[in-house]
Amino acid sequence: MARSQSYDRADWHSGGKYPPDLPPENGGTHIGMFLAWAILHDLEGQQHQEDSQADLAAVRSRKMTGRDFLFRDCDGKFWEDDLSEEGNEFARWYFAPESGGYGSYIEDYESLLAAKLPTVYHVADTWENFDKLAPVIDRRFAEWKQKRP
Repeated sequence: MARSQSYDRADWHSGGKYPPDLPPENGGTHIGMFLAWAILHDLEGQQHQEDSQADLAAVRSRKMTGRDFLFRDCDGKFWEDDLSEEGNEFARWYFAPESGGYGSYIEDYESLLAAKLPTVYHVADTWENFDKLAPVIDRRFAEWKQKRP
């Protein structure tokens, strides 16, 4: 099955002016946190429901971070296939501003987690950081559901 749209890819972030002292995986931390939120809300795609059951369970039990899932099960790339239909509708509105949606995910992520750090890539991939971000994603999800046709 051809993937029709890539929302984001860790390798898009780990080149150019990327901090040389950080591992390339840090370019996927923001993606992984959104993906973990989606998994915890049962918004993952059918492909993962069939092929990634153990890793979905590991994320849900917080034994694996969303970033680890991104690299292990998604090859560091975040595609439409990774989400359900509802998950994609929300991602187009909140995660991907070029889709014509609200598109403030990265702004929320940066202001909550990276404001006092050298770059957005210095955010630690921890459940503690996820727990700071998740209520904001929850609020955006509720906003989106209210505005949805």
